[in-house]
Amino acid sequence: VKAGLVSAEVLRREQQELRRLERSNKRLEEESQHTETVFRDKSGRKRDLAQERLEQRLKEEAQAERDEQYAKWGRGLAQDRQQQQNVEDALREMQKPLARYIDDQDLDRMLREQEREGDPMAEFIKKRKAKEGKDKKERPRYNGPPPPLNRFNIWPGHRWDGVDRSNGFEQQRFARIADKRALQEVAYKWSVEDM
Repeated sequence: VKAGLVSAEVLRREQQELRRLERSNKRLEEESQHTETVFRDKSGRKRDLAQERLEQRLKEEAQAERDEQYAKWGRGLAQDRQQQQNVEDALREMQKPLARYIDDQDLDRMLREQEREGDPMAEFIKKRKAKEGKDKKERPRYNGPPPPLNRFNIWPGHRWDGVDRSNGFEQQRFARIADKRALQEVAYKWSVEDM
């Protein structure tokens, strides 16, 4: 736009030029108004933000699950089981009536299972239970000189006389494994010798 004293003709031409520029810009504005922003990475490729958000959410969920698992492990599995058992016992007790009578079997069993200090019969009962455990039939075991190793770590039967009647395959197998391990160790020591 010219400044100062300007004729009406020049002013009209300037205004028409401004309107024409404004109309062309308005079309560009309308086109660009509904377009989405294109994000690119350092190499210039287009980034898929929805996919990245999904991957990030999956990664966070996996991390949260892993943290929860570690927290559970850190607390202790046995303690967790004990707490679960306590909750179940409490729920079972809540189902029972408030008044407990002498013929309540759960109360009777709980009182019988408690071990009290100074109980004269407790020692006798422990001995009897240990004796009952021994009375159970136990399979006879081999007890003699240590048997040769086998790949399955199976102990010989109770009637084995201690004579190795094998064809030597097990001993050869263990020798091959030992040779292989020794060769790997020598190769490793040789490879790091100069360091």
